[in-house]
Amino acid sequence: MAKFVLAGRADCPYYAKAELLADYLQKNLPNFRIHKITQHPHVWEEWLEDLCEKNKWSHRNSPIIWRELLDRGGEGLLLGGYNEFLEYAQLYYGVTSSMTTELMKIIAQENLEAHIEKELQEEVRKDLVNPLQVWITSASVPACYSLIPILVSGEVFGMHTEMSINLFDKEQAEEDLHLLVTETRNLVAPLLRSVSVCTRVEEAFRQAHVIIILDDSTDREVYTLEGCIRSRLPLCRLFGHLIEKNAHDSVRVIVGGKTFVNLKTVLLMRYAPNVAHNIIAVALGVEGQAKAMLARKLKTAPSSIKNVIVWGNISGNNYIDLRKARVYRYESAIWGPPNYSRPVLSLIFDREWVNGQFVATLKKLTETGKQFGSILAAHSIATTLKYWYQGSPPGEIVSLGVLSEGQFGIPEGIVFSMPVKFENGTWVVLTDLKDIEISNQMMTRMTSDLIQEKLVALGDLISFQPYQSETDLDERDEKTTLPTTYTNQENQRVSDDSEGKTMEEQ
Repeated sequence: MAKFVLAGRADCPYYAKAELLADYLQKNLPNFRIHKITQHPHVWEEWLEDLCEKNKWSHRNSPIIWRELLDRGGEGLLLGGYNEFLEYAQLYYGVTSSMTTELMKIIAQENLEAHIEKELQEEVRKDLVNPLQVWITSASVPACYSLIPILVSGEVFGMHTEMSINLFDKEQAEEDLHLLVTETRNLVAPLLRSVSVCTRVEEAFRQAHVIIILDDSTDREVYTLEGCIRSRLPLCRLFGHLIEKNAHDSVRVIVGGKTFVNLKTVLLMRYAPNVAHNIIAVALGVEGQAKAMLARKLKTAPSSIKNVIVWGNISGNNYIDLRKARVYRYESAIWGPPNYSRPVLSLIFDREWVNGQFVATLKKLTETGKQFGSILAAHSIATTLKYWYQGSPPGEIVSLGVLSEGQFGIPEGIVFSMPVKFENGTWVVLTDLKDIEISNQMMTRMTSDLIQEKLVALGDLISFQPYQSETDLDERDEKTTLPTTYTNQENQRVSDDSEGKTMEEQ
């Protein structure tokens, strides 16, 4: 039996002509067999070079044809290119090809399109065979228990995306992690391929496609705010190096929590520069708290309120902007279809509440971390990931902590929460929004602490000085904005050193 292998560049006209001749021979000769291989034009030369080096052949053009002699215990025997194959067919079988040049080009183009389609199908198949590798740090914290059921439900990555979850934490938490593994397996989630525990630092983030950074407690006692800030550096530096070394090239890193979220994000970017564009900070928790307060005031559902923007430091000095906020399905004298909405500020007539109690309550929630429990943290992370993979709702504004490139007059080089939309697997800052200018004084209030946190963490600044304006801002004069002067949760504990309290993330 004559068994031949025909390989060529997918868009090669001579491959197309040789293929048609080989198909004719296989159809009409019972002892003739052909195996066909196509390669994309971008990789053809490299593939051909490797093939010839492996078999000690000398061939430079497309196609390349050889005869299989494996049934005789030998290696493949090079026949040559198209001309050699045509001569072989004429000599042994009395068959030739009369295909025109124009037809050769048409079939070559069809071959290329079919090859590309096959590659796409193969990628989908690989995704099904090779599950999405999801790593969760500090996996023993309560937020992880709330997060896992959402991840494996299919809502986040899609109903056809299988995943492997890797729980990463310190050795002291290993027993808790194994209990979590058991509970996760008991979910019998169809999309969960496996769940494992990792406590060896050098093994962290192996082939990770998604890394979720949860709040992590410090191991040592820290009695100053500066010490607390600097304590974030070693872990972020370690994680950054491990991400660069072990993670997949397209890894997506999402930073959650309620303490120093912006700082941890910018430090990770510094020590994982090759994936810095794929590192973001979650701001939807703060946004959700604001929507819930507004909903209680308006006696409606929080999900009916859209486009609340969180500017600045997610876990510190930020600014809740209601200028674009709208409420849907609001019961009033004016009624409309499901897509009809009204500005939130036009429905809240108690402006003293907006500028007073609303601001003060959100400020207190950020300072103390109250009402930011495991459910809210998990839901905020999962929703942000869902938008990242599947896109955010059309026309809806989402708050996200990203590296500033000077948008809206924000200083470059700091992570800042700002309005974005998610589409096509990435996010876009909404710089085209109208009437959202921020005053210089407001911008200074929000950026001062972020700049100082970064400098203190890197050792370029000795002491941290919380921003203080020369005169207190009269918040009642801010007709459409809600400035909030937040201090970090840890800062509330610094003044009580005499009682031996440590500074830990909650």
